[in-house]
Amino acid sequence: MEKPDEESTKDKLANREADYVASAAKAALGMIPFAGSLLAEIAGTIIPNQRIERIVGFAGALEKRLKTLEKDFVRSQVTNENFTDLVEEGLRQAARSLSEDRREYIASLIANSLKPDAIEHAESKHLLRIMGELNDIEILWLRFYLDPHLQGDEEFRKKHEKVFEPIAACMGDPESVIDKEALQRSYREHLSRLGLLEPRYEMENSTFGTKLKAKGYELTWFGRVMLKAIGLAEDTE
Repeated sequence: MEKPDEESTKDKLANREADYVASAAKAALGMIPFAGSLLAEIAGTIIPNQRIERIVGFAGALEKRLKTLEKDFVRSQVTNENFTDLVEEGLRQAARSLSEDRREYIASLIANSLKPDAIEHAESKHLLRIMGELNDIEILWLRFYLDPHLQGDEEFRKKHEKVFEPIAACMGDPESVIDKEALQRSYREHLSRLGLLEPRYEMENSTFGTKLKAKGYELTWFGRVMLKAIGLAEDTE
């Protein structure tokens, strides 16, 4: 059993390590002119022991997106609790993210929340929370449905063709193929449960008359809002 003074020493060392990490994070963020200093004001209390390089990459992505906005206005938002709450959640997700693409999505969502016609920060945080429930493949599938045409958005679909290649397991197929089909189907089902996609139905004639039959999925308006927020769709009139 550890003695009280040993426990105290361990606590001090843990706190000192956290201070070092926070200081390193602030120093690294300080190298990014505007967004870095903005995030450094918030980062020290929420990212000890997280991956600093991910936060720095996120700050760089945010910096690019803030260049088109009025800096004095952006700085004024640091005192807005709803905005800092959004940024804190963005930092947490960026620290956990495994891909540069996801950090780009988070940066877009935060920057877009500052535009004059943007939704409220609390609503942006709701979008960020929903995005936190999606993996990178599900985000690609959501973007897939932005253009409903069969040959639509060919460049995007070509780039991610391995993700979008249909998997249709048949009787006698190896279990690995059946597993992959189930996983691919689950991505769209999950997007549908979150309200980002919805089933598309068509009238079909049969010996028992006409009935509605599910024919895949289509993007909901909420799904479009999400894609615009994370920079994967543009505003349309």
